[in-house]
Amino acid sequence: MAAIMLQGTGSDVGKSLLVAGFCRALVHRGYSVRPFKPQNMSNNAAVTVDGGEIGRAQALQAIAAGVDPHTDMNPVLLKPQADRTSQLVVHGQVRGKLGTANFRSARAALLEAVLESYDRLKAQCDIVMVEGAGSPAEVNLRAGDIANMGFARAANVPVILVGDIDRGGVIAAIAGTQTVIDPADAAMIRGFLINKFRGDPALFDDGYRHIERLTGWRGLGVIPWLGEAVRLPSEDAVVLERPQGHSGDRLMIACPILPRIANFDDLDPLKLEPGVDVVMVPPGQPIPAEASLIILPGSKATIADLQAVRDQGWDIDIRAHHRRGKPIWGICGGYQMLGRRIADPDGIEGPPGSVEGLGLLDVETRLTAVKRLEQTGGHALGEAFTGYEMHVGVTHGTDCQRPFSLVDGGRADGATNGDGTVVGTYVHGLFASSGLRAALLARLGGQSALGDYQASVNDALDRIAAQLEEHADVEALIDLAMN
Repeated sequence: MAAIMLQGTGSDVGKSLLVAGFCRALVHRGYSVRPFKPQNMSNNAAVTVDGGEIGRAQALQAIAAGVDPHTDMNPVLLKPQADRTSQLVVHGQVRGKLGTANFRSARAALLEAVLESYDRLKAQCDIVMVEGAGSPAEVNLRAGDIANMGFARAANVPVILVGDIDRGGVIAAIAGTQTVIDPADAAMIRGFLINKFRGDPALFDDGYRHIERLTGWRGLGVIPWLGEAVRLPSEDAVVLERPQGHSGDRLMIACPILPRIANFDDLDPLKLEPGVDVVMVPPGQPIPAEASLIILPGSKATIADLQAVRDQGWDIDIRAHHRRGKPIWGICGGYQMLGRRIADPDGIEGPPGSVEGLGLLDVETRLTAVKRLEQTGGHALGEAFTGYEMHVGVTHGTDCQRPFSLVDGGRADGATNGDGTVVGTYVHGLFASSGLRAALLARLGGQSALGDYQASVNDALDRIAAQLEEHADVEALIDLAMN
């Protein structure tokens, strides 16, 4: 069986998108493909068919490959909880925490788990498309590495290095990577790709040849800026830092950017609605008073993020929005924040204790060590939906007697206040369901024009695959993987 690995000259060079696009291109050529990322760091995750969780990007890559997401596609997932601490997920299940004190030693010990997953995937398909993390040029992280060259050398997988020309300095980034990494690591790199080019690729011909001369590596293409990427689910929080606007003739849905925001790709289908602006509110900015709906998103550290809501004064904005009779929705951690109290007696998120919530729902939450991870479906707002649950904590209270939805054949989920303006739910992915999204927008005085979100995602993947076929040497990529 064959494999090829895409590594980058840095973070956010487009590796995840390129892997997804190549997966779809290879499927179009008749190959059986599986995506794989040895180690990922993200709070945007997806629930798999085998009852675990993986990074959102690998779930999208599985869709591109035409297969169900599986925990083997991302055997090690780090979910940041604090500046120096991450929750460790191995083969889809929580295995504890990693901090600065034990990060390197613990990470190196995970290589066996990574190779087990890789070997299982390799046995299922023709080609494994592997994605690195960060950059191999981060030589300070090389000892114990399992995400880049540590994996590539252990599994003997050839590497293509991806450079981002949009940020500038791509010649130095690619040639510099060869200069700083170990010669044995550099020997794993068989070619390079230039990504995110705007304009006429012929303008970079001289630079392209210069990289080939400097490195001895083969150029596999200059990839244009792939505009269709905006239609795909978000994984990296870098997208939250990009400027956003609002047009006065569209509905505004506002969502505060919590320090440990999680699964914010819940909002992606709403962002694609032509009559809607989803405004992600950064720290230091108020939640706009003209918002038609406020959504409190998921969080990897609910109690700490609730304190951040107060520190930013967003609790004042939320209560003012509520007094104006406008709706507020909380998803997962956001749902817990809307209640009267959050108790953490076992210290799941930090020191044991409890805190007052925002008090807009008559419910209380107790955080527990048991994590619910399951794909689900049900009915809400008179419409069917599919989604998934990924949370710790059990919520009870009077407003739970008015559940938001019924899932799994009748189990109640979530809560609604007396006048229906405050809603909480544990279900992620709701807005990908066309009927429910249309019903929500109708309640806000708007309408849905997007249609089938999943069909939009697949169309975007097809268009990206076609772009890669045009601008990348896919045949050479296959040859490198096979030999």
